[in-house]
Amino acid sequence: MLGRGVIPIPRIVGRGRTTVRHFVGLLLGGYVAWVEARRRRGSRGLLLAVQRLVAFFCRLCIDSKLVREPFPVQLRKRLEVLGPTYVKLGQILSLRSDVLPDVVIREFRNLLSRLPEVAFSEIAEIIEDDLGRPLATMFREIDESPLGSASIAQSHLAWTLDNQQVILKVVKPGIRDLLYRDASLLRVVAIFLQWLLPRYQPRRIIEEFFDYTLREVEMQREAENAETFAANFKHIPDIVFPCIYHELSGESVLCMEYLEGVPPEAENLQDLTSEEKRKLIDLGASAIIQMLYGDGFFHADLHPGNLLVLPGVRVGFIDLGMVGRLDAELRHNLLLLFHSLVMEDFESAARHLSSVAPYQPESDVVGYRSAVKDLCRRWRRSPSFEEFSIAQLILDSVRLGARYRMYFPVEMVLMVKALVTYEGVGHMLDPSFNVVDVSQRHISRLFRQQYNPMRLLRAGLRMAPDLMEALGRMPVLVSESLRILERRARQRGDNPVAGLRATLLGGCCLISGSILAALEGPWPVWILLLVLGILIALRRGDPR
Repeated sequence: MLGRGVIPIPRIVGRGRTTVRHFVGLLLGGYVAWVEARRRRGSRGLLLAVQRLVAFFCRLCIDSKLVREPFPVQLRKRLEVLGPTYVKLGQILSLRSDVLPDVVIREFRNLLSRLPEVAFSEIAEIIEDDLGRPLATMFREIDESPLGSASIAQSHLAWTLDNQQVILKVVKPGIRDLLYRDASLLRVVAIFLQWLLPRYQPRRIIEEFFDYTLREVEMQREAENAETFAANFKHIPDIVFPCIYHELSGESVLCMEYLEGVPPEAENLQDLTSEEKRKLIDLGASAIIQMLYGDGFFHADLHPGNLLVLPGVRVGFIDLGMVGRLDAELRHNLLLLFHSLVMEDFESAARHLSSVAPYQPESDVVGYRSAVKDLCRRWRRSPSFEEFSIAQLILDSVRLGARYRMYFPVEMVLMVKALVTYEGVGHMLDPSFNVVDVSQRHISRLFRQQYNPMRLLRAGLRMAPDLMEALGRMPVLVSESLRILERRARQRGDNPVAGLRATLLGGCCLISGSILAALEGPWPVWILLLVLGILIALRRGDPR
C-alpha cells in the first residue's frame, strides 16, 4: 500500500502530464466558449475578428467531442475523464454555491454518481489481504454483484458464518495511491489558480476537499464515526446507526450491520398514517438539530440515499465516512442563527451569520448584513417550502457572501446540505410540513438543555480546580499588574493624562476579569480581560 511521501516520481510525472493536458485543454476551451458567447451577443469589430482567429487555432488543439460544448460541460466531462479523484472533487464543489457560479454548480450535479465496478476477484483479494484470512473462514456468502460503486469504495451484501446479514464496504484498488498523487498535483495547480482567480479561493477549496476526502479512504475512521453517532444518540433508540463488526473490518474493509429499510422516496411510505409520518419528521428534526447544534458532529454527506426508514417507524443513517465537525464557538453561532431565523429576528440572524465568516480585510460586513436582512424580509412573505425554506434561506445568504468578500467555512455549506435534505424529506412525507413549527420545539429543548442550571453547575464543578488555582494566584497577579501600572504612570510624567487613561482602562479590565472569574463566568472572557489589562499596563501610552 503506497502512502503519502513514497509515491514513485514516474507515476507523479505521468499523472501530471495527463492533468496538465486536460487543464490546458480546458483553458483553450474556455477561451473558445467566451469568444463564441461574445459573437452571439452581437459584438462586432476588428478585436472580435482577431479573437475569433485565435479561437480557430485553439479549436485545433481541443477534442472534437468537447469543442462545441459550453465551458461548464467541458469542465464536467474532463473531470469524469480524469477519474475518481476529480469526480469526487466536482461532487464536493457542487455544494460550494457560495463560491462558484450557478451555471457550474448545476453542471457539476450531473457528474457520474455510479462509477465503473471493480471485478469481484480484485475485491476478494483486497478483503483477504487486509483481514489476513481466506473468505471462507469469515463469510458464508458474498454477493458478487455490488450494491453500489462510488469513487472511493464499492459495497457488497454478505452473510457471516453465523448467518448475520452485513454490508462489506471495500476501498477500490489503487485509490489511495491515486488520491495522494492527485493531491500533490492539485495543490500545485491551486497555487496558479489562486493567482489567476483569487475570488473563488481555489487553494482553500482544494485543501478542504483533500481534508475530507483523504479521511474517506480510512475505513477505521468510518467505523469510529458510526460508534460516535451511536453513542451520541443512545437516548433516542428510534434513531439508528449500523453496528460495526470490528473482527471483520480493517484498513481497507468495513463490515457493518445491514439495515433493512427503504429510502424516504419509497412509494409504500405513503401508506403510513399521518401520526407515523409526523413521528418520522420529528425524528429527523431531532437528529439534525442534535447533530448540528448539540454535538457539533454531523453527517456531512447527507442526501435521501443515505437515509432509511426502518420497520417500527425508525430512522437509519448510513454511509458515515464523511462527517463534519463544528467547534464550540461556531456551533453556538449557528445555533443562534437558526434560532433567530425560526423566531424571525432577522437583525440578529444577519449579525450571527456575518460572525461565522473569517474576517478578511476586503470584507464589506455592513453591506453584507444589510443584504441578508433584505433577503430575510423577502423570505418572510413566502415561508412555504415550495417557495422558500430555512435551509434555502441560509444557502442564499451564504451565496451572497462572495459578492461582499465574505467566505464561509466548508462546514457551513455541509450543514446547509443536511438541512436541505431534512426539509426535502419532510416535505416529501407531508406536503403541509412546516419546518418552523417543527424546529421551534427542538431548538427550545436544546436551549433548555444547554442553559439548564444543573448543567451549568456541573460544568462549574468540573472547572473548580482550575478556578481555585486562578483565584489563588489572583492577588499576586493584581498586585504585580498595579505595580507595573504605577511605574508606567510615573514614567509618563510629561503627559499624566495618557498614563491615567491606561491605568484606569487596565484596572477596569483586571477588576472585571477578577469578578467574572469569581462568579464562574465564561473562562475565555475573564482570561481575555485579565490579559488585556496587563497588555494595556505594559503599553507605552500615546496621548494622540
